[in-house]
Amino acid sequence: MGRIKPRPLKSITEKTNEADSEMYTESFEKNKKIVSQRLDVKSKKLRNVIAGYAARLKKRENRR
Repeated sequence: MGRIKPRPLKSITEKTNEADSEMYTESFEKNKKIVSQRLDVKSKKLRNVIAGYAARLKKRENRR
């Protein structure tokens, strides 16, 4: 089982994913760069969590 992510973190990621849907990819590394450019994230850990969740959302979207 994976770690459970807080709801505010999920909502931030979902909003940015809807706004910049074409920018995010299934690649965690590319998403890290996008998150750094688009959002003002205070910590590296938070940036990584957002990038990872965005990658997961993109993978789910592509499976459908």
